Amino acid sequence: MQSNIIDGRAISAAIKEEVREQTRALKEERRIVPGLAFLLVGENAASQSYVRSKERACELCGFHSTTVTLPATASEEEILARVDNWNIDPDIHGILVQLPLPDHVDEDRVIESISPLKDVDGFHPVNVGKLVIGQEALLPCTPAGIHQLLLRSGIETAGKHVVVVGRSNIVGKPIANILLQKAAGANAVVTVAHSAAGDIAAYTRQADILIVATGRVNTVTADMVKDGVVVVDVGINRVEDASREKGYRIVGDVDYEGVGAKAAAITPVPGGVGPMTIAMLMQNTLNAARRAADGR
Repeated sequence: MQSNIIDGRAISAAIKEEVREQTRALKEERRIVPGLAFLLVGENAASQSYVRSKERACELCGFHSTTVTLPATASEEEILARVDNWNIDPDIHGILVQLPLPDHVDEDRVIESISPLKDVDGFHPVNVGKLVIGQEALLPCTPAGIHQLLLRSGIETAGKHVVVVGRSNIVGKPIANILLQKAAGANAVVTVAHSAAGDIAAYTRQADILIVATGRVNTVTADMVKDGVVVVDVGINRVEDASREKGYRIVGDVDYEGVGAKAAAITPVPGGVGPMTIAMLMQNTLNAARRAADGR
């Protein structure tokens, strides 16, 4: 079977272009420029790289953005004070505190300090609760991106058996809840499999749509899926590769070649889910700006 490649780069670019056009209209019609604030604590190289990518996306979409970097020794109270200032700033519609935070900082307390209306990461308990009960909310970016990949690729989800491997608060739990909803691009029968399962393959072989988010190479191999499955690989893992200039290559959680030979469609790594996360951050920020303009 020849798999269709689900091109996250192309879909992400299309979403950002839509956001750019809608932002232009918001500026012209209502004189509102979406504003996104980033808080970095410490000098984690990966976090710095992620924020730079998000800043570039803001520029592309026509947003105002601001970044504050605090030293790794910053107190929890200093971090909370910065968030509080942005919570009451009418020019800031989205707040993103880049995780992870230093060990002495309570991440849950920081996340809960962000106004749910500006929680563009979709991690605040209010937004999580609204997602679960099917109310309008700011959704976590990676799961929202997975949903858009399926929707925009024309993959039917209604009545299909979706198996999610992984139960993190960032991916596994929210994508399961998104696809459970009685809504367009959802309405699926969802199973969440995780490390407590004695035999993950017993679940993955049942999947019409398989979403894998474990952070472990070769979590799913060809013998663990049925023919015609749709596979979304969320993993980003470095493996040594002496043939590459950097000495490594990036792979997902799924054996791409083996599983791809049986799949009807599959996301590559890189170039699948990854680009969607920033695109959905831009969409969330635009949505938050619109809601602020409407007083809700």
